[in-house]
Amino acid sequence: MRAVLTWRDKAEQCIYDLAFKPDGTQLILAAGNRLLVYDTSDGTLLQSLKGHKDTVYCVAYAKDGKRFASGAADKSVIIWTSKLEGILKYTHNDSIQAVSYNPATHQLASCSSNDFGLWSPEQKSVSKHKSSSKIICCSWTNDGQYLALGMFNGVISLRNKNGDEKVKIERPGGSLSPIWSICWNPSSRWESFWMNRENEDAEEVIVNRYFQEIPSTLKSAVYSSQGSEAEEEEPEEEDDSLRDDNLEERNDILAVADWGQKLSFYQLSGKQIGKDRPLNFDPCCVSYFTKGEYILLGGSDKQVSLFTKDGVRLGTVGEQNSWVWTCKVKPDSNYVVVGCQDGTISFYQLIFSTVHGLYKDRYAYRDSMTDVIVQHLITEQKVRIKCKELVKKIAIYKNRLAIQVPEKIIIYELYSDDSSDMRYRVKERIVKKFECNLLVVCSDHIILCQEKRLQCLSFSGVKEREWQMESLIRYIKVIGGPPGREGLLVGLKNGQILKIFVDNLFAIVLLKQATAVRCLDMSASRKKLAVVDENDTCLVYDIHTKELLFQSAPMYQYLERKMFKEAYQIACLGVTDTDWRELAMEALEGLEFETAKKAFIRVRDLRYLELINSIEERKKQGETNNDLFLADVFAYQGKFHEAAKLYKRSGHENLALDMYTDLRMFEYAKDFLGSGDPKETKMLITKQADWARNINEPKAAVEMYISAGEHVKAIEISGDHGWIDMLIDIARKLDKAEREPLLMCAHYFKKLDNPGYAAETYQKIGDLKSLVQLHVETQHWDEAFALGEKHPEFKEDIYMPYAQWLAENDRFEEAQKAFHKAGRQGEAVRVLEQLSNNAVVENRFNDAAYYYWMLSMQCLNIAQDPAQKGTMLTKFHHFQHLAELYHCYHAIHRYTEEPFSSHRPETLFNISRFLLHSLTKDTPLGISKVRTLFTLAKQSRTLGAYKLARHAYDQLRGLYVPARFQKSIELDSLTIRSQPFHDNEELVPLCYRCSTNNPLLNNLGNVCINCRQPFIFSASSYEVLHLVEFYLEEGITDEEAVSLIDLEAPRHKRENKWQEITGNNSQTLRLDETMNSMGDDDPFTAKLSFEQGGSEFVPVVVSRSVLRSMSRREVLIKRWPPPLQWQYFRSFLPDASITMCPSCFQMFHSEDYELLVLQHTHCPYCRRHIDDPSP
Repeated sequence: MRAVLTWRDKAEQCIYDLAFKPDGTQLILAAGNRLLVYDTSDGTLLQSLKGHKDTVYCVAYAKDGKRFASGAADKSVIIWTSKLEGILKYTHNDSIQAVSYNPATHQLASCSSNDFGLWSPEQKSVSKHKSSSKIICCSWTNDGQYLALGMFNGVISLRNKNGDEKVKIERPGGSLSPIWSICWNPSSRWESFWMNRENEDAEEVIVNRYFQEIPSTLKSAVYSSQGSEAEEEEPEEEDDSLRDDNLEERNDILAVADWGQKLSFYQLSGKQIGKDRPLNFDPCCVSYFTKGEYILLGGSDKQVSLFTKDGVRLGTVGEQNSWVWTCKVKPDSNYVVVGCQDGTISFYQLIFSTVHGLYKDRYAYRDSMTDVIVQHLITEQKVRIKCKELVKKIAIYKNRLAIQVPEKIIIYELYSDDSSDMRYRVKERIVKKFECNLLVVCSDHIILCQEKRLQCLSFSGVKEREWQMESLIRYIKVIGGPPGREGLLVGLKNGQILKIFVDNLFAIVLLKQATAVRCLDMSASRKKLAVVDENDTCLVYDIHTKELLFQSAPMYQYLERKMFKEAYQIACLGVTDTDWRELAMEALEGLEFETAKKAFIRVRDLRYLELINSIEERKKQGETNNDLFLADVFAYQGKFHEAAKLYKRSGHENLALDMYTDLRMFEYAKDFLGSGDPKETKMLITKQADWARNINEPKAAVEMYISAGEHVKAIEISGDHGWIDMLIDIARKLDKAEREPLLMCAHYFKKLDNPGYAAETYQKIGDLKSLVQLHVETQHWDEAFALGEKHPEFKEDIYMPYAQWLAENDRFEEAQKAFHKAGRQGEAVRVLEQLSNNAVVENRFNDAAYYYWMLSMQCLNIAQDPAQKGTMLTKFHHFQHLAELYHCYHAIHRYTEEPFSSHRPETLFNISRFLLHSLTKDTPLGISKVRTLFTLAKQSRTLGAYKLARHAYDQLRGLYVPARFQKSIELDSLTIRSQPFHDNEELVPLCYRCSTNNPLLNNLGNVCINCRQPFIFSASSYEVLHLVEFYLEEGITDEEAVSLIDLEAPRHKRENKWQEITGNNSQTLRLDETMNSMGDDDPFTAKLSFEQGGSEFVPVVVSRSVLRSMSRREVLIKRWPPPLQWQYFRSFLPDASITMCPSCFQMFHSEDYELLVLQHTHCPYCRRHIDDPSP
């Protein structure tokens, strides 16, 4: 490992802390009272941030890269955005010593001398917690669940996210060992390394242990507690078997550096891992690499040291001139930045060299700096040897393995002579520090290379022999031989190659070449020697004659002379793939296609082979233009400008343009084109726009498409990206004749929720149908209605969806009107029938009555069509009847279901009688005869109609009665017998036509038993109103009848039948019975005559004279719309006011109606609003 200085800068003040932006592009430094922002790539100072009034001690970046925080001696914490803008500031009671962002929740922990605070973007306040000692440092666990606080008194406090202390760790040194820096390992996959290691620091424990094989299929290492023992790598999928109940502790390891000059490691539970590692300096900062494999430590020793994750020192990163206060690793890289007391900022790159050794089928290499893995190249088995120290050199030979660590060399041997055996054990240790460039191991010796000198040592460390060379030694290789007498090949920098035997003091010079040796080997027959020199040229020599048998270079001499066939013959003797490729390219450029084809076959380059085949095919077809062939070759080789020139020279400019556009070299294409054909220029711009679109540069693509006149593509991109302004510009610039792009604009306006611009576009092209559809989809009904008035052909397209929308929003009355305007009466009827049925099923009888009334009026409206008149009028009367029944039954149902009733007993009594008289045929769905009779019986008894009550209870006996009414009915049936067998005469209804008292229970229904005149009921109290219906004589129209009634012809004054006679002294009154009394007769009263007891109903028919005699205040008219006739009623008690609803034509006592309207603000029957002027 070596550190290379990338850049360095000098600030005026001490660098106390630093932080990287998570993507590694920026570096934030705390220098004096400012924050310095550097570009990590070249060390450029981007900005100096001033927000603190005193020295900044700490800085930390959030894991998401959106903000960072700084704390200073001015007792304040400032939150900054990634754009380097301060957005928040809060304070503590003392200077801020440390800040740290939670990696999971981005909660900020800020620590001062006597407390620490927790702040998150979601909360407005900072929650603060007291501390028993000065807090110097802090660090969050990887999952963000716990915060570790390092204190001046040597205590480490582990807190949860709420600030509650969960674990307290007390260091042995107490206040003499302040906790100056702590850091959690960011990796959670190496913890098993510690679990078996705690009490096995002595290397001797594992000396004689067996090494186990590592299966080749495994991917992850499981660290063992054995110092040099190899352990089988277990499959990743078996990791779960290693876990125990302390899983939480296994996921977090805390590194602690204190001023007791110790480095320690702890689990989350507070249990120490292993022993303290002495440092011999005061550490000021500790930090992990991104994956947790290494640790950086800096402090009073004025340098940064690199440690393994288990605390083994590996080396020095960079020596400084003053104390190192902070050092961090750039995220996901091998770059390290160092901040010092004197303000120096140093940025290093760490280069980890490969340390390895190879012998036949065994390959040994360094892993994690302290481990060695030996891999069998045939069986692919692996074994890991843990050295617990920095591995500096590795050598392997037959059954021997030598590993150099800083203070010793360890020699291992295999347990058996089995070629597949991978079990190594320690054979010897040479406990001595060696400085060497190369290390080689033999059966009984190790060979050390120290620049020009070779030393041969026995396994006990005794130097047996030494060789001094003329030049620097570049390569050593053991070529075999008897144990203790092995031969070595040595290559020098001056080109000399020697052969040395371990037991011989004299070196044998094999040959000398002009260039330095990089690598060499001897053939199995030991007759030939292969050498790779510093120019990467392979040379093969005959060892005995010293003759150069082969060199990879001579082929190039033939290539320079364009002698491709001869060069090919040389290449066949043996050259590298690079040489073959060079031959192929040169032959191709020389249009020697046969040689080029053979050479490309050697390197298996199908791409160029296809090119050669295509050229050969074109030749067969008679094409002879070599410039064109060579242009294709240049284009394949990337020499595009040369290719373009040849294309132009051969008269194929279009091929040059195609090449440039395919390669996205549009500027070159424009230069090549010059001021040529406008069509070509347009085509070029279009292709450039296509390319910009493909590389995710949509804005540039849109502008190019517009300039090329490709509006459809421009609109498509703008719409897909939601660029409304761009779409507006395009739509307004387009001519109205260009319908397709304008329709696309309108489509995207609708999709992007900008209906106003869509409407403008539709109007521009005159697409009224789409405009109507737009208004309907966006529910802009007023605009749609206005358009419908101007263009009646679209009315159905407007009112049909409007009606559906109203129905979905429970605005059924308006929906009906809309259905009418859309000409869909059948749809309106079906919707209301379903609503009515639902209301009945859900026991909402008041709503059911309202819906059936609406249905009846709907049918009446449809009945204006002569073809449907009969059917619709039948439905009208049926629905009117159902509406009345459900309106009544609503009160009955509420009375039987609820504990209290708002209706008077008389009203319930009248309602139940009305219902029973109306239910002469089939009972409608939802109406219970039992509830009706039960209500009648109860109210009859209350009002003194005992006879009727007995009848009701008798009727209930023959019906199925719910269990909850059973007991009450049985008890009342018995107790009613104690009451008189008659009804209260005040309850008996009177017929206002014939003045007949009718029984309370009428078999004929709601008509008089004498004259068969139907009773008119109040729609609230259901009392019989003092009204009699009359009909007009044939030939009298409704308008004439109304005008005659409005005339109110004066009636004859009643003449006085008494005569007054005055004498001298007296006054006398005399009754004159001879006066004509016919003038007293009312013409209407005369019309009330009927056959007493007749079975047929004889209606009252009036003439013009009778109509003329009536008063307007006495007559009520139900003005039904056609095809129904108007209905006329005369009040026999004009002073008792009756009110008729102008919408549903239901009659009410005026006082009752006014009260109900005040309560509900609408008619209780048809729900016509009090402010609605329409009938």
